[in-house]
Formats: sequence, structure tokens, C-alpha cells
Amino acid sequence: MDITSLLIQLAGGAVGGNVAGGIMKKFSLGTIGNSIVGILGGGLGGQLLGPLGLPTGNGSLDITSILTNVLGGGVGGGILMAIIGFIKKAIKK
Repeated sequence: MDITSLLIQLAGGAVGGNVAGGIMKKFSLGTIGNSIVGILGGGLGGQLLGPLGLPTGNGSLDITSILTNVLGGGVGGGILMAIIGFIKKAIKK
């Protein structure tokens, strides 16, 4: 894992968290909350890509590794935002 891949995953996570917050408005944490949780989820989601055998780049910036990092980070960010939003709403009741 190199810093470039990690940065791409974190940015993808922020976008994924905000997209998920926009789609699931009742679980949204606000723009800043969605971004922060999305960044964390993007980092975690991106770390799971390597053990799954998906190309993460390892220093190269080919289109496959960039797309894999963006999608992995975005999905991870969206999933973690939904989980945290669901927990927050459940505690609020």
C-alpha cells in the first residue's frame, strides 16, 4: 500500500459517505459527519481490497488500480456511514 492509493481511497470514501447520506437522508450525519465517517470507511474499505486480491496499484497509477481504489473507498465509506447513521438513529429513539 502506498500513500497515493490511500489518498485515493480516502477521497473516494468521503464522496461515498456523502452520496450514501444523500440517498438515505434519515441516516445522514450532515455533510461534515458523512465526510468524516466516509473517510474512515474509505480507508478501511481500501485496506480490504488487497487481501481480496483486487489490484490496488502498489505505486502505479494505471486506470484499473485507480478505479479499484475509488470504488473500494466509496463503497467502504457509504457502508460505514449507513451503519453509523443507523446506530445513531437507533440510540436516539
